[in-house]
Amino acid sequence: MSDLDVGRAVDWGFAATVGGWLARPAPPMTDYTRGQVVDDLYRCARAAEPLVREVTGLGADGPVPEAKVVDRSQWIAAAAESMRVMTGGTDRPTGFLSGHLAGAQTGALLAFVSSGILGQYDPFCVDPAGRAGQLLLVFPNVVAVERQLRVTPADFRLWVCLHEVTHRVQFSVNPWLAGYMSDALAVLTSDSGPDVTQVVGRLADHLRSRRDDAAAEPGPSGILGLVRAVQSDAQRTALDQLLTLGTLLEGHADHVMDAVGPSAVPSVVTIRSRFEERRQRSQPPLQRLLRALLGLDAKLSQYTRGKAFVDAVVDRVGMTRFNAVWAGPETLPLPAEIEEPQRWIDRVL
Repeated sequence: MSDLDVGRAVDWGFAATVGGWLARPAPPMTDYTRGQVVDDLYRCARAAEPLVREVTGLGADGPVPEAKVVDRSQWIAAAAESMRVMTGGTDRPTGFLSGHLAGAQTGALLAFVSSGILGQYDPFCVDPAGRAGQLLLVFPNVVAVERQLRVTPADFRLWVCLHEVTHRVQFSVNPWLAGYMSDALAVLTSDSGPDVTQVVGRLADHLRSRRDDAAAEPGPSGILGLVRAVQSDAQRTALDQLLTLGTLLEGHADHVMDAVGPSAVPSVVTIRSRFEERRQRSQPPLQRLLRALLGLDAKLSQYTRGKAFVDAVVDRVGMTRFNAVWAGPETLPLPAEIEEPQRWIDRVL
């Protein structure tokens, strides 16, 4: 099924509605607190931009776009609209009942994700000023996490904004990134892949190898392996490209969060320590399964592995030389280079 078929099979408006119904309620807060955190996040997003530009050496001039602070339902609606645009969907799905069923399923998944996401930069949408890309900050989740971690709200809000604004800088300074992602996504959703016989054969081979590996366990890597087992060679390459790029982008943003340092975020060491502890906490089996199916645990791995790569390269050659990574697709790290940064340095620099 092509991405166009997927887009037309889902009633995206219904997905947003169902997601809004199912979204967990926001943590309790007064109107004063709500207004304060919203205003603070707008301010922090503006304050983060020059700090990110200084640390990264990217986008030294130019206007600072305004972020958009949203609640969980608003994030779900924005995510559904972004997915509709990416998949070529329309306001009217191909079938009423099937469109509502697919919309309900999509909305339920978005509702699950909506309670954990602090912010998101969407490079594929258009902001109210007509510029490509929109930065969303989900204020109920920011409040929930800062309370859970017992950290200084002002510091935590700026720290979160540093990560998300870094993504905005990455894409605005390097516009080829969005096209690179779109091309890889198009390959992944292509309907010109292998026939059913080839898929079944690859799946059988994969399951046999898993059976023979006594150490194999279900989880993000196992599910990713299952996905790869039924893909064509081109789709596997595209998946590797997206995973490696995501690892770089997330690791770079995490590096910037900490590199800005205590001069701007006085309690940055405490925030990082408690945030990492939160990431490592065990979860109920059903939640672990949902996170694995949605790729959320794989995304957490991207943060850790990507930050280790960026930290190592910047430590050895400095940020200016590291920025060669943004020259084009050919200078992006290869999957093996993420694990061995010196190999990227030797090849590119």
